[in-house]
Amino acid sequence: MTIKKNLPTISGKRKTAVAKLKVKEGTGKIFYNYLSYMELSLFHRLALLEPLRIYQSELGDDLQYDFHIHVTGGGKEGQIQAARLAIAKALLNITGSEVLKKAFVKYDRNMIVPDSRRKETRKPGDSKARAKRQKSFR
Repeated sequence: MTIKKNLPTISGKRKTAVAKLKVKEGTGKIFYNYLSYMELSLFHRLALLEPLRIYQSELGDDLQYDFHIHVTGGGKEGQIQAARLAIAKALLNITGSEVLKKAFVKYDRNMIVPDSRRKETRKPGDSKARAKRQKSFR
């Protein structure tokens, strides 16, 4: 396993939420919007820890990095999913492990592949994206 020293800022997107993650040498702490991830609700904590648990079960070693995540845009769930995606991408970037990548895809493909669905745009002259003008038959 090769470990890269200079790690760039890694981003993850979900709907309109964007998570930017900075990896630093440390003891395996996760900071979510400048707070410890322990401040989050239970299900949000579990979602953030999923990539780390898969990493530990597949590769078996402890993490020597701290993750600093800053999330903007979207709602709470989209922000958590964007942060989860950023953590998984960072772990793949750090290790370069093909085994880890296959484990992520097997568990949940959206952990490393961003969801490409976006809101449909409004059409000119109509009211909404899918709504059509009403016809008058009289």
